[in-house]
Amino acid sequence: MRQKGIITQAEFDRALEDLSSSVGERGVNTPTTLMIARWSTTFYGFVEADHIFDNTQSFTEFPANNQVARPGTYAGNHPRFTFSVRNSRLGFRLRAPEYHGVRASAQLEMDFLGNQPPGIAEAAFFGNPTFRIRHYLLRLDTPYIDILIGQWWQLYGWQPIYFPNTVQIQGVAGEVYGRAQQIRVSHTFRRPGVDVELAAAASRPPQRDGDAPDGQGGIRVSFPRIQGMQTIGSVGGAPSPLSFAFSGTVRRFALREFSATPVNSIVRHGWAVGGAGFFPILPLRTKRDGALSVHGEFSYGYGVSDLYVALNGGVASAALPGGGAYTANIDPGLVVFSANGVPTTIHWQSLLVGAQYYFPNVDHRLWIAANYSQTYSRNAGRVGAAAPATRRREDWVNFNIFGDIVPGVRFGIEYTYFNDLYSDNVHAVNHHVQFSAFYLF
Repeated sequence: MRQKGIITQAEFDRALEDLSSSVGERGVNTPTTLMIARWSTTFYGFVEADHIFDNTQSFTEFPANNQVARPGTYAGNHPRFTFSVRNSRLGFRLRAPEYHGVRASAQLEMDFLGNQPPGIAEAAFFGNPTFRIRHYLLRLDTPYIDILIGQWWQLYGWQPIYFPNTVQIQGVAGEVYGRAQQIRVSHTFRRPGVDVELAAAASRPPQRDGDAPDGQGGIRVSFPRIQGMQTIGSVGGAPSPLSFAFSGTVRRFALREFSATPVNSIVRHGWAVGGAGFFPILPLRTKRDGALSVHGEFSYGYGVSDLYVALNGGVASAALPGGGAYTANIDPGLVVFSANGVPTTIHWQSLLVGAQYYFPNVDHRLWIAANYSQTYSRNAGRVGAAAPATRRREDWVNFNIFGDIVPGVRFGIEYTYFNDLYSDNVHAVNHHVQFSAFYLF
C-alpha cells in the first residue's frame, strides 16, 4: 500500500512499529488487509506449537522468572515434557483515513495464555486455554504530538524495541517485560541522520488500592541510516536502526498497616532507572549479505518486580505479632513487612545482553541468536519472612537457531540453562530444550 501511495511513509512506519513484535514486516505487507474508502483493517497473527523438555518440574511452557525447584524435592529431581499451542496469537490493526494531518489507528491483539481456574484438569489446561487481551489501544498521531490510550507495552524499557530473540516464550528471565493500561504522549524530533523521541506516560498503578498512577518517562535516540536485522521474540523480524534509550519510573504504594485489623495506611515509594541499546555490527545492506547485531538492557530499582514476568523471589511479609498472616493489598514481591512492622521495597537489578547473526546468501532466512541475563536482589533474603527459598540471584544462558522453511513457516530450536542461587547458597539448575513451529500470517 505504501508503494501504491495508498498510505504515507509515516503511516507505514507506525504500522511497522505496531506489528513488529508480532509478525514484523509481514504485518504491513500481508494480503489479509481489507480497505474500504481508505479505511483499512489488517488481520495478522501466528500459530505456534511448542514442544519442551525440562529436567525439573519447575515450569509450564512459560518459564519467565519463576524459580527453579530446589534439588532434593520431587519437582527438582524429576523431568517434564510439555506440548502446548497456548501462545498462538490473533490481532487486528484498524486505520482511519488521515484527517487534517491527524492519523487515527487502533490495535486489538489477543492470545490464549489467560488465567485458568485453579484445579483444572491438565487436558483442559492445554486443550481449552483462556483467550486474553494483549493489546487494546487507540493512537492519534499528529505533526506536534502523538497520543496513545489503552493497553500497550510499558514505556519503561522502551518495550518492545530491545526484546531479545528467543524460541522461548517471552518475557524471559531478567527481561523488563509487560503491558499496562496507560495514557502516553510522545514526540519525535527528526534531523538529518538522527531521530530523538521523548515520551511520558501515566500507567495503571502497581496496586489496585493505589491513589496515583505509575509515572514513566524516557528518551530514545536512533540513527535511521544505520540499519541492522532484528528479530523481536520468536516471530517479529524487521530492519531496525542503531539506537540507544534511557527510561525511568516512579510509583507510590499505599499499604495497609501491619495489623490484623488495619485502620491506617503506610506510604512507600518505588523507582527504577534503565538503559537499552541496539547496535548493528554488520549492518543490513542486502538480503544476500550476512548481518550481525547486538543488543542489551539494564535495569535497577526498588519495588518494581511487576515490571518483569512472574518475579517475586519468594519474598513474603513476616507473621503478625501474636501470630497470623498479614493480609497485603499489593501483589507479592513489591513490598514486605518485617516482624517489627517496617515495610521495605524489594530491590531488583537485571542485565540482559544478546546477539543475532543472519547467514549470508539465504535472504536472512537462517540465523542464530544467543542471550545471557542475570537478575539480582540485594535485600530479598534479608527482609520480611526471610527463608531459604528466597532467590538471591539467577543466571540465564540461552542459544537459538531459526529457519524460515517456506514462506509463512518458521522452525526454532533452543537450549536454555537456568541457575537459581537461593539465600542459603543452594543452587537449583534447570536444563530447557525447546522445538517450536510457527505459521505467520
